[in-house]
This record gives sequence, C-alpha cells and structure tokens, in this order.
Amino acid sequence: MHKDIATPLRTKEILHKYGFSFKKSLGQNFLVDSNILRKITEFAHLTNETGVIEIGPGIGALTEHLARTSKKVVAFEIDQRLLPILEDTLSPYNNVKIIHQDILKADVQEVIAAEFGDTKDIMVVANLPYYVTTPILLKLLNEQLPLRGIVVMLQKEVADRISASPGTKEYGSLSIAIQYYTQAETVMIVPKSVFTPQPNVDSAVIQLLKRDKPVVELENEEFFFHVTRTSFAQRRKTIINNLTSGLQNGKENKAKIISALEKANIDPTRRGETLSIQEFATLSNILLETLPINEK
Repeated sequence: MHKDIATPLRTKEILHKYGFSFKKSLGQNFLVDSNILRKITEFAHLTNETGVIEIGPGIGALTEHLARTSKKVVAFEIDQRLLPILEDTLSPYNNVKIIHQDILKADVQEVIAAEFGDTKDIMVVANLPYYVTTPILLKLLNEQLPLRGIVVMLQKEVADRISASPGTKEYGSLSIAIQYYTQAETVMIVPKSVFTPQPNVDSAVIQLLKRDKPVVELENEEFFFHVTRTSFAQRRKTIINNLTSGLQNGKENKAKIISALEKANIDPTRRGETLSIQEFATLSNILLETLPINEK
C-alpha cells in the first residue's frame, strides 16, 4: 500500500519538490485528509466494474482513492503544471488516465466511448473547482451522458441550492434543473480546515443519482427551463410579474399567461420559489399550448 498523498506533510513535500504555487483563478484547494477522501469514494459505491470520471485531480489525492476502488479513472486537468506531478504521484496505479483539457470544452461523450467502451457503470467523482461548479454539473446532465450518478465536493451554499425544496430561500432554477435529472442529496459537510490553502467557505459533498427518466413529463424541455429561469428572475416578484416581463411579448399576452396559470391551478400572485417541479412542468406544458407559436 502506498503512502497516501492526502496528508499535510506529503502534500507539502510534493508541492515543494515541484515548486508548485496555487492559482487563485483556477480555484485550487487541495484536500489533505484521507478519511474524507475515503468517505467521498464510499458515497460513489464504486466496484472493480466502475469507470470513474474525475475533474480537477490536483496532485492526485482523490484520484488514488478512486484508482484503488474502481476499474479505471479518467481525470480532466486544465493546469499544465500539474501534469508532471500527477505522472509522479499516480505512477503506482496503471488504471489512471489524465486528459489535459478543460472539461467544459471536452467532448465527454466521445471520451466515454473511447475510454470506457466495455464499462456499463460510470460515475463522476470530483472535488470541483468552486468557480465553475454549476456549469460543469449542468453540462454533465444536459449532455445525457450514460452516468449512474455524480458525487462531488462543492461550496456548501451551492450544495444547499441544489438539494433545496420548494418554499425555501435556497430553492431556485438550479435546484429544479438538477433535480429534474437526478435525486439530489447533501451527504456530508466538510470544514475548511482539511484543505490547503483553506478556502473562505465551507464545503459539502453532494450525491446526485440519475433518474431512469426525468421526474416530470414535458412537451418541450428547453421551454420548461426557460419558464423556470424566468420565474426566478426577480425573486421578490410574483410569478405573473416575472413571466410577463420575462417571456417574449409577455405584456401583450398577459391575459393568456394568467389563464395558463389558472388552468394549472397556480395562483398568479404566488412567487416562483413556492412552485414544485411538477407545477412548473404543468405550467410550461399549458403555456406551450396557450401562447402564440412565435412568442415562447
């Protein structure tokens, strides 16, 4: 068994050996606590049949835990300075591949086909860079990748928004977008003290398990997401105000929007954050029938 990378001393040695300095712009905070990495790995329920995609492996602290418990790990790393470090720290593991690419620009579907050809069980497990958490998650879900799920560490505040319920101040279009595709649960809170350098915020681990099919039936997915984003555009406004100011030609079609809300059994004076995903689905399907074709 190799000495874990994720100890304060070993991390310090590795950084010193390579003269590595952290880049704020890349949101680099490395974990120095093996117990937490072990738990993250456990939440993903990996087996020797699982293929894992990691994003932002850093110096390989989480990667080695994933390599020990899965069939193969493919990690996307944007920072060229980390490539030689990863080659060194992960040299004991022959089931790891590092791709030097920005995950947001990568064709992940193609990578999965090339790297996990015969693998049925695929998970994303990562300690995500905080400044791009949301775009990364939405990309992974919107692209309909063949994943079983996603277990990631992110800013606690974002985890709260993702797993929020209707009627809470954290609930918003992000909660709906992610809960539409997955069952979302915050499984662990992580203190700042287990990172180097310490971030300014607490972190959380969130587990997203893909649903067999989305939680609601929609006539038009794109329009549904447009309606939910519009409904939260100004949180203090009622849903009718947000929709009339946010939908194309909403003011001219105000009567039609009101009638769609009434048909969906939604009081026009309610606020967006009180509506469930089911109510938004019903509403967007009715609006689609009600509004003139070119004004959606």
